[in-house]
Amino acid sequence: MLTGRNPPPERKLKAGEILHLTRAASPQFATPIQVRVIRELPERHPPYGWLWFEGYQLDAKGAAVAKRELFVLREGLHWLDAAPPVAPAVRRPSPRTLVKVG
Repeated sequence: MLTGRNPPPERKLKAGEILHLTRAASPQFATPIQVRVIRELPERHPPYGWLWFEGYQLDAKGAAVAKRELFVLREGLHWLDAAPPVAPAVRRPSPRTLVKVG
């Protein structure tokens, strides 16, 4: 029995982190999803152990497909170490125009 000990500190959500949400986080995630965190919403005063946060739901390629506000059990969150790969932007050369001199 652990008496007189403090519980481990809660990990705070940071913008840009990727979470994998399953039923461990909430029954609404019968089908797991991945979410990129925008911000935690502490002003909603969730019950102990729960939290509200705003994030983007990601598709299989890591692109944002929907903005969501989610209510989850903090203990059920699973942080992913790396963000899913996102295709880099393609740089296109600017069109050149001929200039007549003289």
